[in-house]
Amino acid sequence: MQGIRPSLWFDTQAEEAATFYTSLFKNSRIVKVMHYGEAGPREAGMVLAVEFELDGRAFTAINGGPEFTFDEAISFEIECDDQAEVDHYWQALGDGGEHGPCGWLKDRYGVSWQVVPRQMYNLVFGDDAKKAAAATTAMLSMGKLDVAELQRAYDEA
Repeated sequence: MQGIRPSLWFDTQAEEAATFYTSLFKNSRIVKVMHYGEAGPREAGMVLAVEFELDGRAFTAINGGPEFTFDEAISFEIECDDQAEVDHYWQALGDGGEHGPCGWLKDRYGVSWQVVPRQMYNLVFGDDAKKAAAATTAMLSMGKLDVAELQRAYDEA
């Protein structure tokens, strides 16, 4: 059982964001949508919270109001199996958002993601310090991470 559940605070886009995210990740679904009642504090009938799962992991999105926004201090890391998966998430999550360096992006809702090929950890944290440094240097020069280029930099060091 998952003991920690990320909760995302939106102004009014909780259901829209949850629907978008569940459309992108395998094994994902909306579990429950709850609405504000007459007691408020927001308009009765407005979506209060959405319980959803991304790749089988539980999340909550709430429409809490405009008081809080997202920043890069928290991000969700997506471990991708191959370049096609990196490309998929980089394009889909970055559409309407903002692409950044080293596999980082902000989606259209301001949520930060790291789109990372699974094998990158073996390259940048590898036992061979010279090869790991070369892979790290390559990674630092990229926006979207390129699996083949990371591997080439490691192999040629």
